Amino acid sequence: MKKVVKFGGSSLASAEQFKKVGDIIRKDPSRRYVVPSAPGKRFSDDTKVTDMLYSCYAAAVKEKKFTELLDKIKERYQEIIDGLGLDFSLDEDFDIIRVNFSKKIGRDYAASRGEYLNGKVMAAYLGFEFVDAAEVIRFNDDGTFNDVLTNELLSARLADMENAVIPGFYGAKEDGTVVTFSRGGSDVSGSLVALAVNADLYENWTDVSGFLIADPRIVKKPKSIETITYKELRELSYMGASVLHEDAIFPVRKAGIPINIKNTNAPQDKGTLIVEGTCRQSKYTITGIAGTDGFVAITIEKAMMNSEIGFCRKVLQVFEENNVSIEHMPSGIDTMTIFVHKDVFEEKEQKILAEIHKAVNPDHIELESDLALIAIVGRGMKSTRGTAGRIFSALAHAHINVKMIDQGSSELNIIVGVRHDDFKNAIRALYEIFVVTQI
Repeated sequence: MKKVVKFGGSSLASAEQFKKVGDIIRKDPSRRYVVPSAPGKRFSDDTKVTDMLYSCYAAAVKEKKFTELLDKIKERYQEIIDGLGLDFSLDEDFDIIRVNFSKKIGRDYAASRGEYLNGKVMAAYLGFEFVDAAEVIRFNDDGTFNDVLTNELLSARLADMENAVIPGFYGAKEDGTVVTFSRGGSDVSGSLVALAVNADLYENWTDVSGFLIADPRIVKKPKSIETITYKELRELSYMGASVLHEDAIFPVRKAGIPINIKNTNAPQDKGTLIVEGTCRQSKYTITGIAGTDGFVAITIEKAMMNSEIGFCRKVLQVFEENNVSIEHMPSGIDTMTIFVHKDVFEEKEQKILAEIHKAVNPDHIELESDLALIAIVGRGMKSTRGTAGRIFSALAHAHINVKMIDQGSSELNIIVGVRHDDFKNAIRALYEIFVVTQI
């Protein structure tokens, strides 16, 4: 059996956490390829190493003294090295970083050093080979990710390696210029490595025991999800569930490689298994509830809209030309409502409204801001009657007015729109009816 294991920043924040990780890897010889993140917070008021690097590089760009900030980062790593009792030095690496910061080599380069240095420490601690991600994860000249070349390079490099450490979060262009994924991108790196070595399982280790049915900051001690499909995960991740980077599922999904979300601090917990498909029935009708706020609804009214050919296309074209992405578009006979992110729309609000008037000459346009969208997701909904009715019942009982409801043809999810002030209470009400009482 062959496993790829990725460890998040909280799992590698200190020497004590490193030792936990070492025990986990050594306990199972099939855990052969390790993808580390940069050290995270050791305590609540601590600063992540990636954020320290951003601050340090910002000082270098402004030509302020940055060596003191860099020395503090070096101290973080030295503390880990000393705590592990390693005869290992990063002095040469920090000398190179200092020179490159002086040359203002790039913000992505600066951010990537957290994973790079942690990868070197991890390789020394485990006795594994170190592979610089800049050599095997390739980005195009325009900064877009090249998945085909990456898979070729990674597969060839790791083919004869029994064990290896490959830092997460970054890669490079052909000329060596370092490029990073978005924050949390080490999840993607782990997925790419799993695909390249044709792993049997991709274990993603973090500080929670898998996915929870609802946000624990909103619902007290929510139940965990034992098994979830890629499609369900995609829906929940997009709507705010943040245990795993939403792009991390695509590489492994191609090869049907399962992902297991595990807890470094509780390795005995089963965690959540993410799969392409499963015949396992979910314990509840739903798999999870996730939501996010900060939306605006633009409702456009015009008599006989339904008979005006091209009406919707003309309206959507206005948003496209203004580079505003549309989230949802419920409609009636003489109305259509468009949900967009408020922070993006606000900047171009009056321009978009003027262009809509010009394009379709509506009778009336109404704006409603401070809205939230909540996704109720579950493969079990397809075979369960009355799910939408239960949603309305739960929200009505909690005195919450539903502004929008949208169900996809796959019957995998139902999305409801509510006012921002009702957002948390709505999630609690939905969790109560689907999980606690299971009415």
